[in-house]
Amino acid sequence: MTLEPGVSIPAGDAIALIESDSVWLLDVREHHEWNAGHAPGAHHIPIGELGLRQDELPDDGTVIAVMCHVGYRSRQVTDALVRADYPAVDITGGLVAWQASGGDVVIDDGSVSDR
Repeated sequence: MTLEPGVSIPAGDAIALIESDSVWLLDVREHHEWNAGHAPGAHHIPIGELGLRQDELPDDGTVIAVMCHVGYRSRQVTDALVRADYPAVDITGGLVAWQASGGDVVIDDGSVSDR
């Protein structure tokens, strides 16, 4: 699957891409949201910290798939990353759609929910 920077992708497609190690998953939710549950393998940089932690993003051309709770913040971050020449895509519907599409969620205590 070819991903054009800035596009929105369905959560089900994102799950498949992440399972095949084709993208770098970025969760931009706040710390308390992250602690309540997040996608396995996600990298956590809250939206308010992104400017200060930009050096943690991959700079080798790897596509960054951006996720939040329902998709609003991830769309903002995706647009900003594309403007900064990062190959970023938005996961439509965020973690809510991720779970609805069968994606696992790691809970703060280390357990995995596979709804």
